[in-house]
Amino acid sequence: MRSLNRFLLAFATFLCLPATAHAQAYQCRAPQVSTVPQITPEARPRVVPITGYTLALSWSPAFCRLRQESRAHAAQCSGDNGRFGLVVHGLWPQGSRTYPQWCPATAPVTPAIARSHICMMPSARLIARQWAKHGSCMTRRPETYLAVTRVLWESLRIPDYDRISREEGLTSGRIRQAFADANGRMWQPAHVGVKLNSEGWLEEIRLCYGPRFRPARCDDRRYGARDGAKAQIWRGL
Repeated sequence: MRSLNRFLLAFATFLCLPATAHAQAYQCRAPQVSTVPQITPEARPRVVPITGYTLALSWSPAFCRLRQESRAHAAQCSGDNGRFGLVVHGLWPQGSRTYPQWCPATAPVTPAIARSHICMMPSARLIARQWAKHGSCMTRRPETYLAVTRVLWESLRIPDYDRISREEGLTSGRIRQAFADANGRMWQPAHVGVKLNSEGWLEEIRLCYGPRFRPARCDDRRYGARDGAKAQIWRGL
C-alpha cells in the first residue's frame, strides 16, 4: 500500500496555495470525544490502482435542516458547537473505472485523533467511516489520511455562499464558477462537481484532483448537475 508522505511534499512544493480565508462566518468549538464507533465494512475489499482523488465537501445547513434534534448528529447540527458552512465529507481515492474501498486496516481512529479533526469533519462516526472505507486504501495510518485531507481543506478559499444563495436565477454553474474564481488560476469550473438534491438544493461540492493532488477535470459522475440547472442554497434560517 502506497504511503502518502511524498504526496504531501509534492503538494506543498508544486501547488501555489491561496491563503486560508473561509468566507463564511461559521465557527466551531470542538467538543470532547470520549469514544469512536467501530465501523463494520459494508462490502468486500476492492483494491484497484489509484488514478486521482475527490474531496467531497458537504453543505452543512442543508444536511442539518431536519437533524437539529438528532443525537447522532448533535456535534454538527445542534448549534452547541457553533455553525458550519461547508465541511469535509471525505477524501476519496479514485480508480480508472471504479474506486477502491474497504481495504484492510489495522490502525483505528482514536478519540484524540477524532477530536483534532472534528471541526473539519464534525462527527466521530464520519471520521471513522471515511478512514475505514476510503483512507485505508490510501495509507496505513488514519493520522496520515486526515493530515492529507486537512492540507487540501486548509488550502481552499470558500466563497460566500450565504450571499450567493440570495442571487436571483442561481444555477449550478454559478456555484462552481464562484468556487473556481475564489481559488485562483489553477482551479477551473470543470474541476468542481456540484451535487443537488431532487429539489435543486445544494448538497455537496466535489473537488476533483489528479494523482499528485493537483486540480483535474471531473468525470461526468463527479461533475454532477449541469451548469444550467436551477439551484438553491439553504441558509439554515
